[in-house]
Amino acid sequence: MTKQELFDLMKGTIIVSCQATPGEPLYDKDRSVMYLMARAAKQAGAKMIRTSSVRDIVEIKEETGLPVIGLIKREYPGYTGRITMTMREVDECMEALADIVSIDCTDCTRGDGLTAPEFLRQVKAKYPNIIIMADCATLEEAVAAYEAGADLVGSTMNGYTAATAHCKGDPNYELVEQMVKALPCPVIAEGRVHTPEQARRMLEIGAWAVVVGGAITRPLEIATRFMNAVSEGRL
Repeated sequence: MTKQELFDLMKGTIIVSCQATPGEPLYDKDRSVMYLMARAAKQAGAKMIRTSSVRDIVEIKEETGLPVIGLIKREYPGYTGRITMTMREVDECMEALADIVSIDCTDCTRGDGLTAPEFLRQVKAKYPNIIIMADCATLEEAVAAYEAGADLVGSTMNGYTAATAHCKGDPNYELVEQMVKALPCPVIAEGRVHTPEQARRMLEIGAWAVVVGGAITRPLEIATRFMNAVSEGRL
């Protein structure tokens, strides 16, 4: 599938994030259940899946036949980010046949001394045909990533970096709208989208597609929101 075909397929849709990392209830080092989450997402009408780890990229593609936005979460000393931070993770995503590779493009500290745009240029030099989704926290990061070769940008990291830690609660509609106005590439809304109404609003303000994970595929997060809401209501 070409880049434009992938973009056309995801336009106006919900991309379901099916991820489980060590320490989460649905993570099992010996076997994965994420392909079952992806099966359910496909039956609901999802046209694309976002997932982490080589195992889940491969199993979800085999199970669903859907295109996958792949990433590898791995922590390194000296790096404050963990989403596809080095060429090792890019290589793994490419070998697993991820259709799109998601890379942290924030201003986080990098142990290799590179900036995110510098790293993106290295990735593009090694893999000229790679399709990169830049996971960003700010408009400035998104612009810099696009100029460095990112094919699409997401608001994924907003609220998860030191500079945006104050961004909590509702999705950051303003940031997504700013990205849409500033960039000619597809903008993917991601982060804190917990209701169908919020997802629909993101599309209405110009998001190309919306990634939803915690509201669909993370039982602990879903249950915690309910528990907290009930507890607060008793106060």
